[in-house]
Amino acid sequence: MPFSPFAPYSFEFNMRIVDYPAVIEEAWHHYDKNREIVSIEDISARVSTNHVFRVRLDSDEMVIAKLSYFGVFEHFKEDHRIIHALANNLLYPYENVLAKSLVKNNQVYTYRYKNSFIDTWVVFYNPIRSANRLPARLNEEEIRKLGKEMATFHKACFRAGKILPKSSKTVRTDIQELLGILQTETGKFEYRLHVDTIRAHCEQFLKNIDLLGIKSFDKLPVFVDWNIGNFSVSEELRLFSRWDYDWFRISNRIMDFYFFSRVVSDVGDRTVFSYGINTLSEPRFLLFLEEYHAIYPLTANEVRFMKEAYRFFILNYVIKYGRYFFHRTYATKLQKEAYEKYLPSIESGFDAEIIIRELGISES
Repeated sequence: MPFSPFAPYSFEFNMRIVDYPAVIEEAWHHYDKNREIVSIEDISARVSTNHVFRVRLDSDEMVIAKLSYFGVFEHFKEDHRIIHALANNLLYPYENVLAKSLVKNNQVYTYRYKNSFIDTWVVFYNPIRSANRLPARLNEEEIRKLGKEMATFHKACFRAGKILPKSSKTVRTDIQELLGILQTETGKFEYRLHVDTIRAHCEQFLKNIDLLGIKSFDKLPVFVDWNIGNFSVSEELRLFSRWDYDWFRISNRIMDFYFFSRVVSDVGDRTVFSYGINTLSEPRFLLFLEEYHAIYPLTANEVRFMKEAYRFFILNYVIKYGRYFFHRTYATKLQKEAYEKYLPSIESGFDAEIIIRELGISES
C-alpha cells in the first residue's frame, strides 16, 4: 500500500526502511553523472523529523541535500521554486540571506523517489554561510534592533514577492484540508476524542479571517518558524542568513509574529519547549512591535489577526503535521498540550486591543 501522509502510524515504520544515502546517491546521479559522491553526513536537527545531509563530492565541492516525505510533492516543488526565485531577487543587504537551490535545465532540480512503501523528495542547495546566533535571552536593545531588522526584511520580501511565481497554498486551503481529513476514517481514528474541538476551531478561523479582511493584507513570502536555530545575524544584529524552509509559504506577514514573540520572550530559547500563546502579550514583545511598527506600520486588523495566526499554527503545524515535523516524544507532548492548553487559551490569552492602543493604531 503506498505511503499516505495521513495514514496512522505509517510514518515511522516506513521511514525506518528507507536508505537515505542511497536515495541521495540516486538523486545526485540523475542530476550530475560526472561528479561522484564521496561522503554523506547527516546534519539533521535532533528535535525534528527533517532529514538534511552534507554531501561531499570527489571534486572537493560540497552541497546540502534535503529530504521530505509528507504533504504533496507538487507543493514541495512549488515552494522550492518560489524560494529560489526569492533568493535571487532579494536585493542588498539580503542578497545572500537565503540558500540557492541547484538548477538543471533552467529549473530548480527536485528528485522524486517512490516505491510501494514510500514517496520521498530531494532538493540540493549550495551551502549557506552563517554568522552569529542570537543569545538565548535578548536584552532590550537587542529586542529593539531585531524589531527594526525584521520589519526591514519583511519590506524587502514584500517588494520581491510581487515578481515571484504564484503559490497554490493558502491558510484557507490548509484549514479546509484539515476539515476534510476529519471526515475520513483515517482522520476519525487519528484525532478520535478531539474531532469536534478541531472542527470548531477550524470553522472559527475561517469565519474570523473573513471578518478581519485577510485578503486585503500585504502578501509576501514568510518562513513562519523563526526559531533562533534557523537564522544567523551580524554583529549589528542584521539578518545574515536564514535556513530551514519547511514552513515557508506565501501569506501575510503576521504569520511570522508568533515566533518573533518567542524569540524575544522573557524565558528565552529553551531545550524543552512549548507553544503557549502568552508570549504574544509580553511587554518585551511590545518593545519589538514598537520598532517594527515604526518601519513597516501595522493595521488594527493585522494585530487582531495575530490570534488567528496562532490558531492556524496550532491547527496546521502542531495538530495536522506535528508528527511529521517533530520526533514522536515532542509531537505527543505538543499535541496533548494543544488540546489541553493551547486551543482553550486562545480567546482569553491574547487581547489585541491593548497592542492597538499602545502602538497608537487608528481604525482604517
